[in-house]
Amino acid sequence: MLLFVGLGNPTPDSENNRHNVGFKIIDSINKSFGLSKQKPKFKGLLTTGNIGDKKVYAIKPLTFMNNSGICIRELLEYFKIDPQDVIVFHDDLDLEFGKIKAKFGGSSAGHNGIESIDKFIGKDYSRVRIGIGKPKGNVEVGEYVLQNFDEDENANIEKISKNITESLSMLVEKKLDLFSSTVNNKE
Repeated sequence: MLLFVGLGNPTPDSENNRHNVGFKIIDSINKSFGLSKQKPKFKGLLTTGNIGDKKVYAIKPLTFMNNSGICIRELLEYFKIDPQDVIVFHDDLDLEFGKIKAKFGGSSAGHNGIESIDKFIGKDYSRVRIGIGKPKGNVEVGEYVLQNFDEDENANIEKISKNITESLSMLVEKKLDLFSSTVNNKE
């Protein structure tokens, strides 16, 4: 079994925020692989299904970004999923806009959603970092991540979501480096 987690904030006005790119990826996976209808469970919106021969759960925590770990721990305990079978999709300021980097474990790099997950399940899970770039001028980081993507960025995020779902089998097999290079080299 695998658990895909998309990080974001559940309010309607947050839908197109940079911080909500993880939610967008989960929506794309749900649609592309025909996972079940979203149901409110474990303090999140949960879908289930199969990708290849793997049973998959996908969740968008409704606990807000800074408390994402609460939702994930409940789900892991209920379904007896090992943290090593968790893959989290989240925004990353330290990556150029649109770049993808998948890795196992490591530091939260100050990302509050990742810090919450680390606190509740430890650091032994995979992360797919989606670059949102750094704020320009004197825009504060907190303000920047809560800004909406502009039209061009939105179109690029849709393309990135498509590239991720097309390459998802590599992620399911935990070929993180191959997944990252494949997604980053797609046109």
